[in-house]
Amino acid sequence: MNGLKTGQDGLMSVQAYRLSTEDTEKPPVKEDCKIAIEGPVTIEVEDFGTYTVFCTPDDKRAMAVGFLFSEGVIDAVGDIALLNECMDDPNVIRVKLGETAPKGEGHGRNLLIVSSCGACGSESIEEKLAGLAVVGNTLKIKSDVLHIAGKALSERQVLFRQTGGTHGIGIFTETGEMISFAEDIGRHNALDKAIGKLLLAGRKTAGLGAVLSGRVSLEMVSKSARAGIEVISAVSAPTSLGLEAATRCNITLCAFVRADRATVFANPERILN
Repeated sequence: MNGLKTGQDGLMSVQAYRLSTEDTEKPPVKEDCKIAIEGPVTIEVEDFGTYTVFCTPDDKRAMAVGFLFSEGVIDAVGDIALLNECMDDPNVIRVKLGETAPKGEGHGRNLLIVSSCGACGSESIEEKLAGLAVVGNTLKIKSDVLHIAGKALSERQVLFRQTGGTHGIGIFTETGEMISFAEDIGRHNALDKAIGKLLLAGRKTAGLGAVLSGRVSLEMVSKSARAGIEVISAVSAPTSLGLEAATRCNITLCAFVRADRATVFANPERILN
């Protein structure tokens, strides 16, 4: 592979060779491809801790805010006194907390968080499950809203259509209207970004639904519960811990959502038909 060229909007252009796996006599064909960028974004929280997240390096401010919110470091954007990109390195986000910030349980941590796992450095699984928030009961939807939200998510996944290497997360209302969207190489990063965008816009996160392009893991449910999201709709399957967490958190968990069907694994009472 050669011709590496860094692009914008989370994309990198490369040259690759397409091979035939059926005809060994067929020569390789050179082609131009686009791949998703994976890189470190460091969130430096003054007098608190440093987090380096491997992600698609766009929407970095939203990523920082959503991550700190999901970690319990802040409860709202108002807990942040300063949020800036470093002038010397745009992949460093510097944060100063206000005096009222809760600061969670992560004081002094210096964590490296890879794109495939958002739970690195977390406490034991049982402690994490026991500490999960229980969401409210304000959202009621018709079953077709799951399809509407899923279609809206698919339409917005520009990076995925070009690379095949990203996840998409959308946050939607009771009618299926998508009010926040993000893409990233990591599912949990995309969710942090989508939540962070709402927080930066001064909008509520509770009482909404989230549509996921991948599976529903413990970490995805944990972040959703923290935001007060009441319905999770996913194209793929839940994990055992994801299902247990959704049950404990009172989150309606829908998986294998397609154009004509969905499977509800937990708390089905929010689906009206």
